[in-house]
Amino acid sequence: MTDDFSLGAVETALSPLERFEEYLQTKGKRITQPRRRIVEEVFRQHDHFDADQLMASIAKSPGIEKVSRPTVYRALEVLVEAGLLRKMGLGGRAVYEHDYGYPQHDHMHCQACNQLIEFHSDDIQRIRDAVGRQHQFRVTGHLLIINGVCRDCMRKQQRQRGDRLDRI
Repeated sequence: MTDDFSLGAVETALSPLERFEEYLQTKGKRITQPRRRIVEEVFRQHDHFDADQLMASIAKSPGIEKVSRPTVYRALEVLVEAGLLRKMGLGGRAVYEHDYGYPQHDHMHCQACNQLIEFHSDDIQRIRDAVGRQHQFRVTGHLLIINGVCRDCMRKQQRQRGDRLDRI
């Protein structure tokens, strides 16, 4: 068993924008300026985000035309269909992450602060593949989210409990 849970790199032939344009062409659709802007903003950095965070990020960009809320939601769904983004449900909201150009990985979700911690485990993939073989099931991927409380939130909770106890 390896203790290196970091994510590796994945080589891609096309940029995310080029891959999106290619996908849209196969569907007989065109890349509009708002869609282009959304893809550029989404892939500017690797963070998990929701639609409201994306809209706020686009609104902060100087010299960029406003992109409507329906356009953002529609574009996010098409980016998921195209295999560029992965959609996860966390705490009643849809959260997105890069799928294209990123290796298979899993998450730990802090239920106190909503932080997502990414990690990779060969052991999880081996178990997944073994279970698939056992059930004659062709595995194409998986999504694992481990819920709990992160170290920082546990420390905050311990300090708060300690403060109350000190007042007695």
